[in-house]
Amino acid sequence: MLKPEMNSVSTMMKILADGQFHSGTELGQTLGCTRSAIWKVIDSLRASGIEIYSVRGKGYRLSSQIELLDSDKIYSHLDSIAKQHLQKIEIHFELPSTNTHLLETVGISGSNGVVCLAEQQTTGRGRRGRTWVSPFGGNLYLSLLWRFAGGAVQLAGLSLAMAIAITRALHELGLDSVAVKWPNDILVSNQKLSGILLELAGEASGPCSVVIGVGLNVQASNTEMSAVDQPWIGLESGLGRRVSRNELAGRIINHLLAAIQEFELDGLTPFLEEWKAHDCYAGKEVMLHLPEGDIRGVVRGVDNTGALLLAQAGEVRRFHSGEISMRPVVGPDSPRVDL
Repeated sequence: MLKPEMNSVSTMMKILADGQFHSGTELGQTLGCTRSAIWKVIDSLRASGIEIYSVRGKGYRLSSQIELLDSDKIYSHLDSIAKQHLQKIEIHFELPSTNTHLLETVGISGSNGVVCLAEQQTTGRGRRGRTWVSPFGGNLYLSLLWRFAGGAVQLAGLSLAMAIAITRALHELGLDSVAVKWPNDILVSNQKLSGILLELAGEASGPCSVVIGVGLNVQASNTEMSAVDQPWIGLESGLGRRVSRNELAGRIINHLLAAIQEFELDGLTPFLEEWKAHDCYAGKEVMLHLPEGDIRGVVRGVDNTGALLLAQAGEVRRFHSGEISMRPVVGPDSPRVDL
């Protein structure tokens, strides 16, 4: 956790973001603090995993230039639909979790269409209670709060629709080799690029709020992502070029909000053909890990509620998202990767 005053920490990062050397004197004058206070801020940044070089006579600089998130720059990439439905963009230097932060605002009157982003999460979460590794400034951690009038019972398949929304944004950026893994992961070359976590607050039969959390790897290093226990890839590696995180955020917000409007009108149906086209395990043998045991079968796609269709001993069974993990059965046509 960052100990010094957060304003000083964020101001320091804005100065160092250009990747150039800045002297202690310059930093002290800009922040209005002593050399010892500067050292404390630098130490706190290093403790949070940010690599900072110090050279006598030159000062301090980051290991590389960083594009910090900026609400005005993100807003400049929004389309007319997003601008119509978006209430607010919040950007935080550090949060435990962008999803948790928005869940805490659910009870605030009028909270809808709120987007929250953070440069770093300290307790980011994935599905099934897994930790989402969240190094500073290298990836995208974005959550969207949306109120659905129809209630939780009408939201079956929403996670799949949101996964397709992300694939649309990635295609728009030029990434064609995108695959989806049920229920809501985005893969490139059998490596995880993005994950989606939906959390609900409200009644099953009445209006409810949903926080749609998106974690997307952009340019983090192997060192920063060393705690990740599965093959992963960054967007910049997939595209072979640098990516503006502000542009990426804008495009993702555009497609999430457009997909929500589509889903509210027609449910999962408009997304099914795209899911089928991008389903990385369609027709492949997989192993489902359920709380009550493992089940092996061949993936036959999904139904119109988003349930996984699994063929087993001549019977097709349906499985809904929850405490379920799926991995391919190792074979000549199956990727050797546990996802």
